Amino acid sequence: MNKNRGLFIILIFTTVCSLVYSCQSESQLNYARYYTNGKKLYDISCQNCHGKNGEGLGQLIPPLTDTLYIQKNINRLACTIKYGINDKIIVHGVIYAEQMPANSQLADIDIAALVTYISNSFGNQQGLYEVNQASVDLKKCEEVYK
Repeated sequence: MNKNRGLFIILIFTTVCSLVYSCQSESQLNYARYYTNGKKLYDISCQNCHGKNGEGLGQLIPPLTDTLYIQKNINRLACTIKYGINDKIIVHGVIYAEQMPANSQLADIDIAALVTYISNSFGNQQGLYEVNQASVDLKKCEEVYK
């Protein structure tokens, strides 16, 4: 009797989870995909310099926790990731002049995933940044970086 009750509870739990998952919109599913893939890419390509929690490295590497900077520069993040930075930037009132290396090997979808992750982590909440937007933003900056 107890065994059947346990199986029944597992069946109910599985059914509820399936229903919740199936009720997510396409946008919510895309956000989850981009965010998850972005985290993996961040861990591999960005965490070493910007830190596990986006805290940066003192006066050398800017933090990713300045939500105002991220919000104001959301459309430049794709270019920054793909082509790096050779200029000074000001984040949290601190001037950062160290060069950021390019990640030119990353595809537009990877850039979109990274921007989605960064712009929705470390206190940021900017929503989904889709590959179409990354492609548009990267085209705008290609001429500057070539």
